[in-house]
Amino acid sequence: MVAADINSSYRNSVAWQKGMQLAALIYKVTKSFPMDERFGLTNQLRRAAVSIPSNIAEGKGRLTTGEFIQFLGIARGSTLEVQTQLELASMLGFGDRRGLIEAESLALEELKILNASLATLRAKVTARRLR
Repeated sequence: MVAADINSSYRNSVAWQKGMQLAALIYKVTKSFPMDERFGLTNQLRRAAVSIPSNIAEGKGRLTTGEFIQFLGIARGSTLEVQTQLELASMLGFGDRRGLIEAESLALEELKILNASLATLRAKVTARRLR
């Protein structure tokens, strides 16, 4: 396995920074969700959003590129989960419409960054194996 770049902080990662922005926005957007959703969609959406930058940070702290790829994959899955839950919230009329649209846009941007990062890391791993 290829060693992960331990000299680079996860805080410098665009994926982590966007993930943090998305998580903070999700907390703001869900404040206006119905009170009876506090333990339902509100909680689920917040947990999924927090999972994105958390898994990026944890993966960055691992010792191999393979482990980092695994955690980026988990972050990607959480991003898709957030997108699904935002769509459901919109269908149910929860939250501020503008906030939901902004969060969806940020989630899409995060997904693109994660996909590109995963493709780059997988290509590096493949290139090393071919040497």
